[in-house]
Amino acid sequence: MFFTSSRDGRAVPVLIVALAAVSLYAAPVYAQAPATPPPAAAKLEAELPSARSLIDRHVKAIGGRDAVLSHTSQHATGTFSVPAQGLVGTVEIFGAANPNRAALKVNVPGLGEIASGFDGAHGWSLSPLLGPMLQVGKELEQAKFDADFYGDLRDSKRYRSMKTVEKTTFDNRACYKVSMVREDGSEDLDFYDVATGLRAGSMNTRETPMGSVKTTSIEGDYKKFGNLLLATSVVQQIMGIEQKITLATVDFDTVQPSAFDLPDQIKALIR
Repeated sequence: MFFTSSRDGRAVPVLIVALAAVSLYAAPVYAQAPATPPPAAAKLEAELPSARSLIDRHVKAIGGRDAVLSHTSQHATGTFSVPAQGLVGTVEIFGAANPNRAALKVNVPGLGEIASGFDGAHGWSLSPLLGPMLQVGKELEQAKFDADFYGDLRDSKRYRSMKTVEKTTFDNRACYKVSMVREDGSEDLDFYDVATGLRAGSMNTRETPMGSVKTTSIEGDYKKFGNLLLATSVVQQIMGIEQKITLATVDFDTVQPSAFDLPDQIKALIR
């Protein structure tokens, strides 16, 4: 429910993009809206649980709709690592509703602080490698979409279509794959554990300073914080690099508005 710009596992991959700028270049990967299924596929789809029922089952498993809506802000802390590069640091994540806002800070010894956020109007990122950057166009629209504090509810009004595609294996778990096509035509994929009903992860495509990239996020190790069950481990695979965020603490309704203030370097880009 938390990562970079959302509470629900979706990520604008600012961290990996910044790290990848040192040693990688990846060709763009573009998401395509699913084609109309052949008759046999349509019959199979009809036999699968509906997308809405799977989403609602997940919401019930983490505490219920009322529990999700009972909070208006969230603050989480933990560790961030990129095992292949031997990088380990700390992570701090903020989210709030009314309006939806998000902020992320990662500190890695030897690298410095990498941060990103959405303050309700501006999407931005700041890193020692890429410097200060404002999100514009599709990047900004995606930052706004991903900052939805109640994104776990998967409000159907935010999507052009939602459907269960198949029963498959994801992260060595039997899962239902759910396709959600956003209003801009881009597709997000959620995977829901058949046994527990909890979301096991997602596959998303987002615009970044290095082009359009696809991210696979694996969610797990759900733990209870207050009245909600939350994934405390998210492994993200993007551009040939794997990063991991492990949460240690989560507090609700304590975030101050100043947590989403724009850094001075970002303010300078707006003037």
